Amino acid sequence: MKISTNKEYTVIGRIDRADFPEFELPKLTVKIDSGAYTSAIHCCTIEKNADDELEVIFLDDKDPKYTGEIHRFGDFERKKVRSSNGITEERFIITTKIKLGKILYDIKLSLTHRGDMRSPVLIGRKFLARNHFVVNPRLRNRLHKSSLKK
Repeated sequence: MKISTNKEYTVIGRIDRADFPEFELPKLTVKIDSGAYTSAIHCCTIEKNADDELEVIFLDDKDPKYTGEIHRFGDFERKKVRSSNGITEERFIITTKIKLGKILYDIKLSLTHRGDMRSPVLIGRKFLARNHFVVNPRLRNRLHKSSLKK
């Protein structure tokens, strides 16, 4: 699909699947939300240890992909993020890799509790714009299905 700027855009649906290879988390459901500025991932534990590192456990024991593994991050940011309910909170932000379809991208993720949400990962407009995605809300799993084709 071409847009008037002459840049190539990739069409993505409202829901897809993504791999997070650095965390060994394959095929997580991701919600594409062009209304959200930042991207986020569900964590059941987010703590700073005595060495000033973040210790994070992704997902929770209700998710079949939950491993309980503690991931440590020495490189992170803190930012104020306004959630969908309008409340501003300070969150930790990490940079990692996400694989959508056949392509690996860099992504910044805010760490938060999303246990009440249907999707453990939210992909926001900052990532979508930087990587030239256009959202078609009628589609689901478009990139995941295309990565399965030989």
